[in-house]
Amino acid sequence: MTTAVTGTTASATAPADQGVGPLLRAWRERRRVSQLELALRADSSARHISFVETGRSRPSEEMVLKLAEHLDVPVRERNALLLAAGYAPRYPETPLDDPALGALREGIERLIQGYDPYPALVVDATYDVVAANRGIMTLLDGLPESLLEPPLNAMRLTLHPQGLAPRILNLPEWRGHLLAQMERQIALHRSAPLRRLYEEVAAYPVPESDHGGEPAEPVPYFALPMRIEHEGRTLSFISSISTFNTPMDVTVAELAIETLLPADPATAKYLRSLIS
Repeated sequence: MTTAVTGTTASATAPADQGVGPLLRAWRERRRVSQLELALRADSSARHISFVETGRSRPSEEMVLKLAEHLDVPVRERNALLLAAGYAPRYPETPLDDPALGALREGIERLIQGYDPYPALVVDATYDVVAANRGIMTLLDGLPESLLEPPLNAMRLTLHPQGLAPRILNLPEWRGHLLAQMERQIALHRSAPLRRLYEEVAAYPVPESDHGGEPAEPVPYFALPMRIEHEGRTLSFISSISTFNTPMDVTVAELAIETLLPADPATAKYLRSLIS
């Protein structure tokens, strides 16, 4: 697993009547790579890349996968490219509750439970929560039942005016960070469901703060923290998101593990006191 600064990849489905050439060209342009540069990366020629994109040449299955790899195309979209080129999908989409992913589920559970008392959760491509530890549930104490009905969605829980938003002391900065993160994912991965979620949460009214303004920061932070009020205390967290290296399954490729690292000694001490 590797630690990254963005969330999980998002899903999309290619139009069934669109050939592989226009799809590959769209991904190349999205990645801002020239035909020559892509050809050099894929050990091909700019002429062949041009023929593939215009439909004059049908790429082999190996070439489709090679171009997709060099364009950093998400696993779900690689299946769409293969289908558009007339080949069978290469990557399965195994339900998370399938016995075949039992070892993965067990490993994830051990990881996030071992992170207690600090908050940790696992989300899918559209930020639906698939697992969470006690640290997360501590932060959600007191939220209305309507927001806690499954499936929980991390973005809705955070930005909804009846969710965590009124408790976040630096809401404008944290909200801007989350929306920018979603915008980057939409731009890079083409996801209609993620765009719908973005439009929903971006339209939420921003609750007015009743905390009397931003107090001076007691310590310098090494990254933007989420500063949240909890039972009369100010807790500060730095977010880290982890994804799986070289996933060979769509479901696994779209999972992300988010851990909230205490950003100051007071936050760490308070959370440890909850389990002592």
